Amino acid sequence: MPNAFLTPTAVTREALRVLHQKLNFIGNVNRGYDDQFAKKGAKIGDTLNVRLPNQYVYRRGPTLNAQDTAETSVPVQISNQGGVDLNFTSADLTLKLDDFSERILEPAMAVVAANMEADAFGMMLDVYNSVNNIGSPAAFLSVLQARKALNDNLTPVDNNRSFILNTQDNVDLVNALKGLFQDSATISKQYREGMMGRTSGFDFYENTILPSQATGTCAAATGYTISGANQLGGTLAVATGANTFAKGDIITLPGVYRVHPETKAVTAVLQPFVVTAPYAGGAGSLSISPAIVTSGGSQNVSASPANGGAITKIGAASGTYNPSLAFHRDAFVFATADLVMPEGVDFASRQVMDGLSIRIVRQYDINNDKFPCRLDVLYGFKTVRPQLACRILSN
Repeated sequence: MPNAFLTPTAVTREALRVLHQKLNFIGNVNRGYDDQFAKKGAKIGDTLNVRLPNQYVYRRGPTLNAQDTAETSVPVQISNQGGVDLNFTSADLTLKLDDFSERILEPAMAVVAANMEADAFGMMLDVYNSVNNIGSPAAFLSVLQARKALNDNLTPVDNNRSFILNTQDNVDLVNALKGLFQDSATISKQYREGMMGRTSGFDFYENTILPSQATGTCAAATGYTISGANQLGGTLAVATGANTFAKGDIITLPGVYRVHPETKAVTAVLQPFVVTAPYAGGAGSLSISPAIVTSGGSQNVSASPANGGAITKIGAASGTYNPSLAFHRDAFVFATADLVMPEGVDFASRQVMDGLSIRIVRQYDINNDKFPCRLDVLYGFKTVRPQLACRILSN
């Protein structure tokens, strides 16, 4: 009995399934999908607003001290469109779904997944927590230090913590932790490619797409100093210096210590900051994250930096490092939206799986007896709670 022609819905669902399997970073972050993007006459534009948790100050004693609730949100812009374009023959469309998936969909969706993942990894440069293991192989101590960084920032202790390793860190850590990974029934059912196992509260994955991190020309002792006292917010005035900072450089400021997120007790750990935009040198304003906040429910540091304090950077001048990344799913958001369904084509289908929306459109080419087809995704991403992630710099 001949095989039935594949339906657009079957093809689209299978494409999503294959795409879903090939993502181990996007597959482990918070995935947002909003069908308001697809409503005619009531669309929300190209931006989702992700609400952040409210923060308050503890009252001591019986006297009322009512606080205003200032809700904050982070915009996630849905502005990246990409896909793969194919040609099907009539013969291709008579294949079984499994054959069609293996021959046609899997190679196509692997390319889509790789490029989406590469784009999303740009969020890693928003992360200011780090383990400085530069010059040494990745070790179990690095895992525990990353775990401590997440715990100190009150990252939920649940099954939503992941550790994405570059290939060299994978070699070093698998050798170090080979006796600790479980070969359990749960792990054997994991579906995302690169899954290694679970230990220390993390699911471990290997990923070849993790980008390298190039630092600015500043050495660890940057030569820059703070210009002016009592600075707050996301910019830092600095005195004249000759060298550059790159986006993603991590710095510390003397006397600026991290505070406990809830009790606001001062810790013994200098608060790390990440440079959020390239800095060409000279006196000016350095863009940093997190913003310096010294009071109220959002307080994150013990004090603002003193005038003349020396700025220190993690890493050498013009260094290139290959970070691995520990994170909780709520550190990042990856969102997809529905693309418009065209009319007057051979067929069109749009499906959603676990927050990922994909559209397939096919037309018939009568001259060549082919079915040119396009698979499209429309997506955006944003670091919403960078304190729930940590970069690990080794080797």
